[in-house]
Amino acid sequence: GELKHAEKSEREGESCAMPKQKKAPKWYPTEDGVGKKDLTKTLKKSKTAKLRSSITAGTVLILLAGRFKGKRVVFLKQLESGLLLVTGPFKVNGVPLRRVNQAYVIATSTKIDVSGVDTSGISDVPDAKTKKHFFSRVTATEAKGDDEGVFVAAAESKKAGLSEERKTMQAKVDAAVLASVEKTPMMKDYLKSRFSLQKGQHPHLMKF
Repeated sequence: GELKHAEKSEREGESCAMPKQKKAPKWYPTEDGVGKKDLTKTLKKSKTAKLRSSITAGTVLILLAGRFKGKRVVFLKQLESGLLLVTGPFKVNGVPLRRVNQAYVIATSTKIDVSGVDTSGISDVPDAKTKKHFFSRVTATEAKGDDEGVFVAAAESKKAGLSEERKTMQAKVDAAVLASVEKTPMMKDYLKSRFSLQKGQHPHLMKF
């Protein structure tokens, strides 16, 4: 009698067990029939952003965001990524060679002749071997000269900085841009000045 009762209890327990629920997927297709692989292929085929007609080589731009917000810079060329290559020049207003998104700049009607500026060595396409490009920061190891031990040196070893190639190119580009800037009266003072809006001024009504 006890054996039959135990078998009956086992069968009842199996029948009452909750069915295992399937784990919800982490990714859902936005449309029927569109898979994750199709989306990946679409992203890889994305084209470089079209450059605005108001932005040409030598155009003075006003930066609207970032560390140098309000600064005026000189546009040099559009990089492979679609970003804009600009310079202050650095000796004039402190803005170095950098990449900016054209969505965050105002193109002015002021232009500088940059035909003599060589930017062929500047690219933001990563190298196949090193996986780095012109704008990649280098990591220098700081060594300690005293007997504080290897542990201190290892803790303070990684510090990002600019590569020698970037420093050399900055000086080369700025020299060519400055030669053109100095030919135009008041241009250096114009690039030094920071753009700002006063009370009652509306940017959409202003002519740059």
